[in-house]
Amino acid sequence: METNAYITFLVLATLLVVVDGQIIYRSGRRYLEHSYGDPAAGASMTRLITVLFHLAVLGVLALLSTIDSGGDNATEAVVWKLGITLLVLAIAHGVTLTVLARIRDNQVAERALKQQQHPTSAASETTVAPVPGQQGVNPRVSPALDQRDPYSA
Repeated sequence: METNAYITFLVLATLLVVVDGQIIYRSGRRYLEHSYGDPAAGASMTRLITVLFHLAVLGVLALLSTIDSGGDNATEAVVWKLGITLLVLAIAHGVTLTVLARIRDNQVAERALKQQQHPTSAASETTVAPVPGQQGVNPRVSPALDQRDPYSA
C-alpha cells in the first residue's frame, strides 16, 4: 500500500474510533448516572471504560494497518481495511455496551441489597398515612371489610 493510501486509512479509521468512543462516553455517562447514586461516580466509571475502548481499538487498528490487503490498487486496499476496521469497531462497541450494562446491573443490585438490609431508611424517606384501625407508620394492607371494626356505624 502506498503512503497516501496508508495515511488516508489511518486518518479515516482513527476518526471512526474517536466518534464511536464519544458516542459511548456520552450515552454511557447518562446510562450509569443514576446507578451509582452519584453522577460524578458514573461519569468517572464511563470515562475509564471509554479510555479502555479507545486504547484497545486503536491498538487493533495499528496492527491492522500493517497487514497487506493484497489489493491491486490503493483504493481497494483502503476500502478492504476500512471494512475490517468497521467490523472490529462493531465488536468492540458491543463488548463495551455489555460491560456498561453489567456495571449498571451490579450497582442496581447492590442498592437493592442495601435497601433490604436497612428497611428503616426507605421507610423514613416516604410518609404514609396509616389506614384507620392500623398501628404504625408503614401499614401493609387495609383491614378486611368483614371485620367492620373501624368501619362500624
